[in-house]
Amino acid sequence: MEERYIRNRIYIRPEEQQLVKNYRILLGGVGIGSIIAECALRLGFETITIIDNDIVEESNLNRQNYCMEDIGKPKVHALKERLLSINPNAKISAIKDFIDKNNVEELIKEHDIAINALDFKSEIPFVFDEACQRYNIPVLHPYNIGWGGLVIVVEPTGPQLKDFSDNWQNFEVRLIEHIVNYFKFWSQPKPWIENIITAYKNEKTVLPPPQLAIASWIVGGLCTNILFNIVTGQKVKRYPKFYLSSIIDDRN
Repeated sequence: MEERYIRNRIYIRPEEQQLVKNYRILLGGVGIGSIIAECALRLGFETITIIDNDIVEESNLNRQNYCMEDIGKPKVHALKERLLSINPNAKISAIKDFIDKNNVEELIKEHDIAINALDFKSEIPFVFDEACQRYNIPVLHPYNIGWGGLVIVVEPTGPQLKDFSDNWQNFEVRLIEHIVNYFKFWSQPKPWIENIITAYKNEKTVLPPPQLAIASWIVGGLCTNILFNIVTGQKVKRYPKFYLSSIIDDRN
């Protein structure tokens, strides 16, 4: 095993480390995706394509993988620079563009797995998933719920998030409400999530959802663990099942 990954030993076998190294990740959206990219890279995923057309803003710094000196830079350029500072030999492809119906298929092909970290400002996250489904590419959906992280794995041949709703407007809020209701049904209520949703919906002006660094790093770990399990042929939960992690739920 390479010196870089020697502390991965026991947890990861040399042959698994090689599989991880060559696994091709497509990361659509590098907001929360910026955290996922670094965590995956540090584990050993060295082939990563990052796509986004946003620039770094100061309001990103509370939860995304950027610094003051990055403000005003394209996110993909700032993130590529950071990733290569960690591993100069990694194959990091940075595409400064918005994903749309015209370019999505060209962008996703030649990848083994995709992470859909796109904002639901249009139907494009659904378009992204549909293209991945056509190319038999599994998709991870990460969500920042402040004190907790949520990840949903969509299998190409299984149910899709659009089966829950094909309406992109307020999709993330409605999806999380659906998950809250699932826990209510099983007598495991999540009042902390309900309170966040209620407070957000009661805000007098239209603002992006509140998010914390805590959930970004939880999601980064969850996604990287899921990626490792998929590439090594281990079982993962597929949609409609999901991963939700928060210490708020640990009452002991």
